[in-house]
Amino acid sequence: MTNLKADAGQNEQDSCESVAVSAADAADERPSAVFNVRSKKAADVLVNAVSSAWQENTSAKQENAVSSVPQELLAYRQTIDNLDAALVYILAERFRCTKQVGELKARTSLPPADPNREAQQIARLRKLAEQSGLDPVFAEKFLKFIVAEVIRHHEDIAAKVQQNPSCN
Repeated sequence: MTNLKADAGQNEQDSCESVAVSAADAADERPSAVFNVRSKKAADVLVNAVSSAWQENTSAKQENAVSSVPQELLAYRQTIDNLDAALVYILAERFRCTKQVGELKARTSLPPADPNREAQQIARLRKLAEQSGLDPVFAEKFLKFIVAEVIRHHEDIAAKVQQNPSCN
């Protein structure tokens, strides 16, 4: 059975919080991902997301115990549910951060979009996708979808600042 587990700690090398997320069998406790985040709050959000997903799936295991669905399929579904929950919490944290970026850009009259930065991010994520065995075309489409939403949020923030400049 595969479940997520997360542990947060200080990354001494670059003075940021480090969150090790394990999605492994009980016999294999190696982290499957390590996220370095800029704040204790972000680390706590990620740890809570993983813990919450694990608790939800513990309840689901009990409910599915009487199901006619094969246990192996239930195990895969529980792992997917854990990962989906972690993705949602990670995206929420990302959007909290990009909201702050949008507010900064609006206050300093910077444009909502930064095509050079976006191109760098696409190249970086395509490389990460290739290294991790994920389809780089999918990774690019996913990032472009997120970036389009971020830009829309930044445009909304800029419009509000322009309507009420005293909030700067």
